[in-house]
Amino acid sequence: MASIKKRPDGRWRARYRDDAGREHARHFRRKIDGQDWLDDVTASKKTGRYVAPNAGRESFATWYPSWADRQVWAQGTRESADQAVAAVPFGDVPLAKIRRSHVEAWVKESSVKLAPSTVRTRFNYVSMALRGAVRDLEIAVNPADGVKLPRQRRAEQAMEIPTVEQVRAALDVAPKEFRALVAVCAFAGLRLGEMAGLRVEDVDFLRRTLRVERQVQGDNVESTRIVPPKAGSERTIAIPQGLADELAKHISNIGTIRDEGYFFGRGRDLLNRNSAGHVWREIRKAAKLPSNYTLHTLRHFYASALIAEGCDVVTVQRALGHSTPSITLNTYSHLWPSAEDRTRDAAATLMRSVLEPPADSLRTTGDV
Repeated sequence: MASIKKRPDGRWRARYRDDAGREHARHFRRKIDGQDWLDDVTASKKTGRYVAPNAGRESFATWYPSWADRQVWAQGTRESADQAVAAVPFGDVPLAKIRRSHVEAWVKESSVKLAPSTVRTRFNYVSMALRGAVRDLEIAVNPADGVKLPRQRRAEQAMEIPTVEQVRAALDVAPKEFRALVAVCAFAGLRLGEMAGLRVEDVDFLRRTLRVERQVQGDNVESTRIVPPKAGSERTIAIPQGLADELAKHISNIGTIRDEGYFFGRGRDLLNRNSAGHVWREIRKAAKLPSNYTLHTLRHFYASALIAEGCDVVTVQRALGHSTPSITLNTYSHLWPSAEDRTRDAAATLMRSVLEPPADSLRTTGDV
């Protein structure tokens, strides 16, 4: 319900009630200005972009926790989002006063210090929160929409894939208690947390399968916790006999830790991001591998091998535990043969069949 009336002082008072029954009013010198304001309010309600005049007064940093508490997130996701929001310089700015220029300035500053992928990840969390403010009717539009992000290197240029000789070197120099660690990352494609959460019960030595049912999260012993795998990552992986043998030798020669039978750890402590990273850096140094090789690089090695052997996208997706095939394609599409490659190979096969005489024909000619 809206109305506009002239007051005794000659000014025009426009008012309306929102869906909650609260009245909002403004005063104008001209009646047409008041009517335009009411028309704008009506249009915003019809288009779903209505925001109450007193909304958005809370600062971004103050409003964010209440929104984040309502999200169905894994603990690691919440921590990453908190880290991103803590990094913005406009945390004390009221939601309604955050402009695109604030976000652009933050992205620009971050791009000087951080990798493009890190900037993109942090931006996505902040933009997600601002979209939540739009849905909560705190602001009319997301000021992060359309902000240009730093360019990332193309996957084929940025991705490092170890050679067979480099992986062999890593296995050869790995301490005996961590040789199987390198093996499960290189020949089963496990992520760091999945490797750290691997138990004896997860390996079916008869059927040669490995089940990913949990992961270890945390940067140190105090923050270490056992959580389910990433969304869509719980899976059963067919493993080669050689990997099954490596894991069997580990149980026999090294043993396991804790009552649950975890494969890897330091004493009674499970491996965490810092301790596993230290183990790998020592192996990498001894094997004389490039300094940018991480444990995740071994996962790329595994994926590239599956693709080279002709595995399709869905097969690789399931083996790696990606939630959708599009993630697999976005990461590894450059490793699959292109249409030109397949055309060239098919034509080469056809040409050989025409130009190279059959073996039986040669033997018959010789006998004559």
